[in-house]
Amino acid sequence: MPDIPYLRLGVNIDHVATIRNARGGTHPDPVRAARLAVAAGADGITAHLREDRRHIRDDDIARLKAEIEKPLNFEMAVTDDMIMIAVKTKPHAACLVPERRAERTTEGGLDVVGQKSLVEAAVKTLKAAGIRVSLFIAAEPGQIEAASDVGAPVIEIHTGAWCEALVHDQPAAKREWTRIVKGARLAKSLGLEVHAGHGLDFASAEAIAALPEIVELNIGHFLIGEAAFVGLEAAVTTMRAAMNRGRARAAA
Repeated sequence: MPDIPYLRLGVNIDHVATIRNARGGTHPDPVRAARLAVAAGADGITAHLREDRRHIRDDDIARLKAEIEKPLNFEMAVTDDMIMIAVKTKPHAACLVPERRAERTTEGGLDVVGQKSLVEAAVKTLKAAGIRVSLFIAAEPGQIEAASDVGAPVIEIHTGAWCEALVHDQPAAKREWTRIVKGARLAKSLGLEVHAGHGLDFASAEAIAALPEIVELNIGHFLIGEAAFVGLEAAVTTMRAAMNRGRARAAA
């Protein structure tokens, strides 16, 4: 039987803050959501501090770092401002992502090839501060190789195109799945730790959990949406069970 690593679940609590900010005030509290997610089986908490502070705010990041016992994964754009905040806060991990003010959600992977020197400098600064760095990229060989070149120890494969195609275009979904499988294998062969996320639901998380190269999934929007119907703890527990089923297939 192959030695398959444990598959971690990072729960992104951004959209609890989205609901809070729609009306103002302090409710619902994303830190409370993080505690519930951890109690239900999350291995870490992910939060994206955007330039426009549309959901997570600076005080949320500070409270998450101070009050949550599980690792904090700080999603951030590659800007001087965000790097300064990360170095000051010292989260367990920082995931560098592309960011456009007009986008509703992260639309694609970080272009490491096109901004190699910028990303390399950010990786160096964050690593010097004792922060594990990951790059949120498409499963493209050139981007994966560039991630290795700039010294990032981790990549997170953008699964959004695959998840979207699963709904309405099965041939495209198959092509995207092949890219993910090959990308994960390439990254592992280069010595990179491989994570994945964006658009995952119970079924797609179970499917991707069967890839032994991937050791962490980061999931947010779907879980927060499900929580409106069944509660956050139940949604996280069900997700954890789906991931465990997929992982069991990898070990079979």
